[in-house]
Amino acid sequence: MLFYRKKPDIVDEGPSSERGSRGKSPYATVLKIIGLTVLALFVIITGFNTVYILQEDEYAVIRTFGATHVVEQPGIQFKIPYLQEMRKVSKAAKQFAVGYDLESGETIARESFMITEDYNFVNVDFYFEYQITDPVKYFYASDNPEEIVKNLAQSYIRDTVGTHSVDDVLTTGKYEIQSLVKSQLQERLEKEDLGITVTNAVIQDAEVPTAEVAAAFKNVEDAKQGMETAINNANADANTRIPKANADADKIIKDAQAQKESLIAEAEGQAARFNSLYTEYINYPLITKQRMFYETMEEVLPGMKIYITDGTTQTLLPLDDFSSVTVDNSGQTSSGASQNSTDGSTTQNEGGTDNE
Repeated sequence: MLFYRKKPDIVDEGPSSERGSRGKSPYATVLKIIGLTVLALFVIITGFNTVYILQEDEYAVIRTFGATHVVEQPGIQFKIPYLQEMRKVSKAAKQFAVGYDLESGETIARESFMITEDYNFVNVDFYFEYQITDPVKYFYASDNPEEIVKNLAQSYIRDTVGTHSVDDVLTTGKYEIQSLVKSQLQERLEKEDLGITVTNAVIQDAEVPTAEVAAAFKNVEDAKQGMETAINNANADANTRIPKANADADKIIKDAQAQKESLIAEAEGQAARFNSLYTEYINYPLITKQRMFYETMEEVLPGMKIYITDGTTQTLLPLDDFSSVTVDNSGQTSSGASQNSTDGSTTQNEGGTDNE
C-alpha cells in the first residue's frame, strides 16, 4: 500500500516573494548599467562625429554619399554623423627630398647617383616644396599622391641632368637645371590633376663620387670664380672709365662745334665787311682806297721804325699817329698828319720813291 503525504498549503508567501525579487535584482542592475554605458558611448561618439574644429591652416573635405565639398572657414564646424565623412589636410607647404633623407640627412645613393651628358658620374641632391591646392583631387584622384610626385621628380631630375655636362651640374648650370626640373614637374602635375603645386625646387648638393675628381672640379670652380671676379673688376673699371671718356668726347665735340660756329660767324662777318667795302668802293673808289690805306697804316706803322741813310749816317724818321687823320668826301685830309704825310710824300718823290 502506497502512502503519500500531502504538502501543506503555503498561506504566507511574503518571505518567498522577497527571496525571488532579491534573486533577480543584480542581473537587472547590470543590464541597466550596460545599457546606460552603451547609450553614453553612442552619444559621445555621435557628438565627436557631429562637431569638429578646423584650424586656419587646414582644409576639411566632407563626403556625403559620394558627393564632396571643401570647408575652408576655420572654427567649430558640424556634419551629419555616420552619413558624412570628414578628412582634414594642411594648407601649409610640405617638403620632400630626392637623393638624401630629409630628417637624418643621410645620402640615398640609388636616388642621387646619375650620369651626365658627357658620360660622367655625379651625385645630385634635390630639395622640393609643394602645397595642396585642391584637397578633393589630393584625396580622391590617386592613392598616394606624395609618392607619385616624388617618382616624377626623380624622373625629371635624371632627364635634365642627363642633358647637361658635369661642369654645368657642379658649377654654372645649377640654376638652369633647377628651373627646368620645376617647370617640367609642375606641367606634369597639372596634366595628372593631383591637386598639388610645386613651389620650390633647389639643388641641395652636387658632387662627383670620388675625392680625386672632386678636388679637380673644385680647382676648376675656383678658377672660374677667379675669372668671374676679374671680369667683374674689369666691368667695374670700364663702367668708371667709359662715362668719363664719353664726357670728354662730348666736351671735345661741343668745343669743336663752338669753334666751328665762331669761325663761321667770323668768316660771315668778314665777308659782310668785304661786301660793304666793295659796295663803297664801287661808289667811291678813291676815298675807299685811301681809307683802306690809312686803316692798314694805323695797324702797321705804330710798330715800325724807318731809317734813312746816305751810306755813312743814319737818321730815324719819326712818324706821326695816323689815328687822327680824317678824310672828307672829296678825299682831302684835314689834320696836321695829312700835311706831314704830304711833305713826306714830296720828300720821297724827290728821292725817287713812288708814294702809291
